[in-house]
Amino acid sequence: MLNLQGLAENPRRPLGRDGLMDLIRRMGFVQVDSIQWVERAHHMILASRWDGYRQKDLIRLLEKDRALFENWTHDASILPVEFFPHWMRRFEREKARLTGRWADWHGNEYQNDLDHVLSHATEAGPVTARELSDTQDPTGEAANGEWWNWKPSKTALEYHWRTGGLCICHRRGFQKAYDLTERIVPTAHRDMATEEDGFIDWSCRSALDRLGFGTAGEIAGYWDNISAAEAKSWCSARLGDEIIEVRVHGLGGAAPRKLYAPADIETRLSNASEPADRLRILNPFDPVIRDRKRLKHLFDFDYRIEIFVPAPKRTYGYYIFPLLEGDRMIGRLDMKAERAADSLSIRALWPEPRIKFGKTRLTRLEGALDRVRKLIGLSELRFEDDWLKDPKAPSASSEDRGE
Repeated sequence: MLNLQGLAENPRRPLGRDGLMDLIRRMGFVQVDSIQWVERAHHMILASRWDGYRQKDLIRLLEKDRALFENWTHDASILPVEFFPHWMRRFEREKARLTGRWADWHGNEYQNDLDHVLSHATEAGPVTARELSDTQDPTGEAANGEWWNWKPSKTALEYHWRTGGLCICHRRGFQKAYDLTERIVPTAHRDMATEEDGFIDWSCRSALDRLGFGTAGEIAGYWDNISAAEAKSWCSARLGDEIIEVRVHGLGGAAPRKLYAPADIETRLSNASEPADRLRILNPFDPVIRDRKRLKHLFDFDYRIEIFVPAPKRTYGYYIFPLLEGDRMIGRLDMKAERAADSLSIRALWPEPRIKFGKTRLTRLEGALDRVRKLIGLSELRFEDDWLKDPKAPSASSEDRGE
C-alpha cells in the first residue's frame, strides 16, 4: 500500500516537475482542503513523499501547464488532466443527481439563474463568487434577491464546476476563480468522453491498482465515481480471471478481511520494495489516512480528525498529524505554524503504545519537523514544555488546541 501511494521510496530522490507529475499520476489524486493550520493539505501530502517539493511546482503544473485539473473525487481534489474524459461521464451522473434536487430548492427559475451565471463567465472570463455576488440580475435590477446573495451565486458556480461547464482557472489565497472548461482543459481531453462501460471499468481497475486490494466499497470509494454495487458487479464478473479473493491479515490481532485483489497480486507483492527508513509527518487528509477502517486494520492505528468534534470531547486536539516511520504508525503530533512569531510550534506528541522516542528517533523527528518548517518558510522550531506525552493518557492540551 505504501509503495502504491508513493510512501516507500527514498524521499531524497531527485524528481523535478516531471517526476512530481508522475507521482501524482501514481497516487491518482491529491485532496485539497482549506485549513492552513500548518500548510494546505495538498502541499503537505506531496512534501511527505519528496523532500525537494515546493508549492510553486504544483501551481505551475495546475495553473500554467494545465497538466492537472481540479474537481471532485470523495472531496475536492487535484487530478491529472488525462483523467478528464472519465470525469465527463461523472459530470453526466452529477447532472442527473443534482438538477432535480437543486431545482426543487431554488424554484422553477433555477435554470434561468444557472444560465445567467454561465453567460457571465463566458463574457467576463475568470470569475469568483465574490465578484458574481456584486453583479446585476438578468432584469438589470440590483442583485438583492434570495438567489443572488453570495451563497446562491456561489452555489451556481459550484453546480457548473461539478457538472463540467466551468473549471477552476486558479486560486488566489484559497478563493477559486472559475472559467469556461473549454478555456482550461485542452481540446484533446474534452473530445474523448468515456462510455459508461469504460467508465466503470476504469474506475474499478485504476482504483484497485492504487489500493492493491479492497472491498467493493473501498474500490468504489477511491474515486467516488461509482456505487459499491457497480464495483461488486465488476469484480464478480472477473473473478478467477483478472480478480481473485484474498484474505488480508492486519495488525493488532485483527481478524483477516476477505478482499478483492488483482490476479497477479503475488507478483505485485514481490516487486514492492521495503519502505524507506524515514520518519514522515502525514497530513490528516493523506490518502493512506482517509479510510479509517482500512487504516485501523492494516496499521492498528485508530485515528480521527477532531476539527468537527466539540472542544470538550476532543481526545488529542483540533488538527493532529499521524507519524509514519518505515511501515509503522508510531504516534500523533500536535503542531501549528505560528506565523506572527516566525516559528513552527510543537505542542504535543503522543507515541503509540510500545513506541519509545529515544535519541535516534528524536533526531529523526527533528529532521521531519525541520523539513516542514522550511516548506512553509518559518525560521525556527519551538517546543512547548512537556510536549512529549505519555501514550497511556491522551488528552487534548490546554487552550483547546485549535478553537
